[in-house]
Amino acid sequence: MRLAVNLGYWGRGTTGEDMVAIAVAADGLGYDSVWVAEAYGSDSPSMLAWIGARTEHIGLGSAVMQIPARTPAMTAMTATTIDTMSGGRFRLGLGVSGPQVSEGWHGVPFARPLGRTREYVEIVRAAVRRDTVSFEGRHFTLPLPGGAGKALRLASRPVRSEIPVYLAAVGPKNLELTGEIADGWLAIFFSPEHAPELLATIEAGRRAGGRADAEHPMAGFDVVASTPVVLVDDVAEAADHVRDYCALYIGGMGSKEQNFYNQLARRMGFADEADQIQELYLAGRVRDAAAAVPLEFIDETSLLGSPRRIATRLQRYEDAGVTTLAVSVGGGMTRDQAVATLGVLAQVRAQAPRSG
Repeated sequence: MRLAVNLGYWGRGTTGEDMVAIAVAADGLGYDSVWVAEAYGSDSPSMLAWIGARTEHIGLGSAVMQIPARTPAMTAMTATTIDTMSGGRFRLGLGVSGPQVSEGWHGVPFARPLGRTREYVEIVRAAVRRDTVSFEGRHFTLPLPGGAGKALRLASRPVRSEIPVYLAAVGPKNLELTGEIADGWLAIFFSPEHAPELLATIEAGRRAGGRADAEHPMAGFDVVASTPVVLVDDVAEAADHVRDYCALYIGGMGSKEQNFYNQLARRMGFADEADQIQELYLAGRVRDAAAAVPLEFIDETSLLGSPRRIATRLQRYEDAGVTTLAVSVGGGMTRDQAVATLGVLAQVRAQAPRSG
């Protein structure tokens, strides 16, 4: 299991300069990759380009680039540019976002997200390969019929003809699609105790898509779990650093009828709590919503406590099938605190006994 860092996006006092400094530190500590998010503030490719210019070895991952925000061709152009300028370090994480952002911010209908994702990935891969792109689907048609457009191919020559594609997936159908068409999964609120069913769904997708080795169906597939880490000895106090993050997603990311993270919490056995968090958050009672997030949920999906406690809990992720643990060092930490946390975690990991 490799260590990575998920920087998220600007907010809660974190600036772009902070994110770059943390990424530079992670590069020096030998972290495998750095992942950057976007919602409707800072964008991920600009940050990754900046980070790529300041680092030497660390992989550069988008977690995610939003599908409704860019055409497939634009995403291919961006991906190959960053990949080429960084010497082949880019990893393309994609996600459909949610209806509020897709329709409210980008003006793109959210309906049929699975079909849109399938077509989008197919076009991106064709463009990265420098195929002449001609596509006729339900969601995308290239070139547009009856006009002056013609089928084109990427004018620049990237360093790789294939760039790894990751999908951010939460629901069962999206997980199966991820296994079928992607090279990796970007997981959020990953609970090792609830992982077998999720990974079985991805495995089924890999078999359906002809991507699974008969004996080792998950071989070569990267399971990236984004996991908050808080090095505070008292677990309950550590959890308080993560509460508002959990409440935002469970309570506020989406409408009452369509919130994928709320549904995930329900599937994990926190149905009543998820209802309460959402009700409070949508009523504007954000602090109360954060207070309502159960400690058990936070502890299942985070690394909390002393270095010794975290050392004993790291193995849970590897045993559950995680191949890249992308730790999040937000939670109101300063830049120096975040860098120090990464250093301690790298040391803990280096000293931990390996299974097998």
